[in-house]
Amino acid sequence: MAGSLQYWPRRRARHRLPRVRNMPAQAEPVLSSMIAYKAGMVSLGVVDDSNAPTKGMEVMRAGTVLEIPRMEVYGIRLYKRDAESGYRHVSAEMLHRQTSERLGIKKVKADETKLADLRAKAGEYIDATALVAAYPKGMSTGQHHPMRFESAVGGKSVEEKLDTLSKLLGKELKASDIFKPGEYIDTTSITKGKGWQGAIKRFGASRQFHKATQKIRHVGPLGAFTPGKVLYSVPRAGQMGFNYRTEHGKRILKIGQKESVSEINPKSGFANYGQVRSDYLLIEGSVPGPAKRLVRLRKSITQQSAKGVSEPKLTFIKG
Repeated sequence: MAGSLQYWPRRRARHRLPRVRNMPAQAEPVLSSMIAYKAGMVSLGVVDDSNAPTKGMEVMRAGTVLEIPRMEVYGIRLYKRDAESGYRHVSAEMLHRQTSERLGIKKVKADETKLADLRAKAGEYIDATALVAAYPKGMSTGQHHPMRFESAVGGKSVEEKLDTLSKLLGKELKASDIFKPGEYIDTTSITKGKGWQGAIKRFGASRQFHKATQKIRHVGPLGAFTPGKVLYSVPRAGQMGFNYRTEHGKRILKIGQKESVSEINPKSGFANYGQVRSDYLLIEGSVPGPAKRLVRLRKSITQQSAKGVSEPKLTFIKG
């Protein structure tokens, strides 16, 4: 019987915003992640700058267009280490008043005036992160409510991270402030949901023999008679798709501005999405999930250095 147990257990994602459990440790004082929405795929020509036999030649590649919503930093979150359990926990937060009111956060836990107090006590904390809000209103996603998420920030110390976050607090973020063309990143998304499926479609199990006394599209024996237990490795029917998936080493081919969307938009728009209207990213290869799916982008863990990256040379883009 065929069937991959690479991902187990196979369960549905709980939230539409993909979770990121690990962030790269970087010395550069910039944010480590952002979010985007999958628009569709395009065919493109790019000059191969790798060490492959096609180096220097024009090659065909498939690319994914990700539309970037308007984002701004609305708060700072600080962490401490619990003395008893050793786990890190949220110790303090500081929210930007105007941005918090726009997001509907009525009770502001702290104000900008607390920034000096946080800097004075920076030695007590182990980490500082950014609270970011994205506004997909006006895009083709059909979503109007803001999406809030947390992003790590680079820096050698908590003091340096606080200085970086204090400059970004209440300001709009651009993709060019975080990533560079030619840089390798990691994408985290949720795959297409296929509902409840049987063992053949879910695991690739073979059909039963034509003289089987019971059903055809099912698994025969589920295991030994004794002990009376079904192992987890036996293909069974269940929920298929809509799982968290992270893909490493995705290269950014282009960071496009709002004014240049005509270069990647098909005449009739992307299937099941429509026209791209704001800033966008063009990534080499595919990204999990259907159109309008939320994608979380993070600096690569395996290839962290963005210095000295070469910007790809694109010859044409065809939607």
